[in-house]
Amino acid sequence: MDGFLVGRFQPFHLGHLHALRYALGRTERLYVGIGSAGAPPGGRNPFTAQERRRMILESAGPVETFDIPDCGDHSRWADLVSSAVPPFGAVFTNDGQTRHVYERRGVEVLPIPFEDRGRLSGTRVRELMASGGDWKSLVPDGARAVLEEIGAESRLRP
Repeated sequence: MDGFLVGRFQPFHLGHLHALRYALGRTERLYVGIGSAGAPPGGRNPFTAQERRRMILESAGPVETFDIPDCGDHSRWADLVSSAVPPFGAVFTNDGQTRHVYERRGVEVLPIPFEDRGRLSGTRVRELMASGGDWKSLVPDGARAVLEEIGAESRLRP
């Protein structure tokens, strides 16, 4: 069975790596969607789709990634996914709207066990970057290298 995992990965952190490995262990092939791919950098989306792709690939190795834009409507969004991603039989998500849309389409939806959710969230990592806190322990080495190379801390500081 092929599967699909989507996230904003702003930035790609250890919780995302755990989710990706969890999904990889349950599929023959996993497609990774980089959500909000067309969003201009800033606010909740400080990193480009290309930067996030590099974080994923340098942390997890070769996986197939696809840019998934926002469109404001979950049903239409699922149609965009279908036009961009090869067919898959399972979606890995903890998002209620995504679960609902894919269950209605007859696609198996599998929840992902959270890994230390209190510490591992993109919001928390961005806040630590902006304040000079210890964010480096919350991201995989590959993502850390990309974030350092692109000057992520200075990008997030006011």
